[in-house]
Amino acid sequence: MYYWLVYNFFFTDPRQKKIWVKVRFVHETEKAVLVLFEGRKTWIAKSRIDKIRLRKGDFEVYVWKSMVG
Repeated sequence: MYYWLVYNFFFTDPRQKKIWVKVRFVHETEKAVLVLFEGRKTWIAKSRIDKIRLRKGDFEVYVWKSMVG
């Protein structure tokens, strides 16, 4: 009956996407990391980072797209 509403919410909402972002780790605390990406510094909570990988000598983190804008 309301399948289109559920489909549109989960599959077309842009806030629900995660992306890989190439970063450089600057500083780390117990709960967050300060990263540098695209010339900007930002704090990311460790609980919000899903995955970290090393690709061709660069670190990448898997986070919500809205977190890095």
